[in-house]
Amino acid sequence: MSRELNAYASTISTIGCVIALVSLIAAVASGVGTRHEIWNFRTGLTVLKWSAYGGLVATAISIAGVILSLKSGSGLLPPLTGLVLGAVLVALPAYWLEQSRVLPPIHDITTDTINPPRFVFILPLRKNASNPSDYGGPQIALQQKSAYPDIATLALAIPPDASFDRAVSAAQKLGWRIIDTGREDGRIEAVDTTLWFGFKDDIVIRIKGGDSESRIDVRSVSRVGISDLGTNAARIRKFLREMGKK
Repeated sequence: MSRELNAYASTISTIGCVIALVSLIAAVASGVGTRHEIWNFRTGLTVLKWSAYGGLVATAISIAGVILSLKSGSGLLPPLTGLVLGAVLVALPAYWLEQSRVLPPIHDITTDTINPPRFVFILPLRKNASNPSDYGGPQIALQQKSAYPDIATLALAIPPDASFDRAVSAAQKLGWRIIDTGREDGRIEAVDTTLWFGFKDDIVIRIKGGDSESRIDVRSVSRVGISDLGTNAARIRKFLREMGKK
């Protein structure tokens, strides 16, 4: 009986681990395939969704595997591996789902919602984008202010020219690809690419001010997707923190 239980525990544990590994490969492929344009982002998200389902199944089977392994005295590594991988595969999409529920379905974030900075040289790069480059107006502004009240114009006690140099340096440090800079009109345009799916989001920085003070406004816009799940706001926060450093 003990030998049969041991074999049964081993089989269940292996199945859970294999499902978890296959689901992990699918999750990685969902982003890699999208980034390299093997398929569009909607297909990538569908693959990711099914990998999460696989992770859920792997978690349930692996829990059974752990219990059976403890009873039979067989190895715990396979079921624990399946349990950990399955839980991770479920946790990340679950977090994104929760973010989509608590955050507004917007993808255009700016420090100045009344007169947001405008794109110039990036516009040709957005010709195939599903999201428009024009700002959505008061309705979008209200949703942004409710969700991200901290996103606001940054004031610095340095001349605009010094702020411009600091902004270029900050953008480069954050890994943005600078498309164009206009020192005379205080404008910087750049593109940032997300790590996993390779989504390209466009950024424009506007710097105004007088002899000894600067006002820095930033706008970050996704090319695709209804909701950015807070990505653009987080990007602007990082940039403003870099700008605030001496």
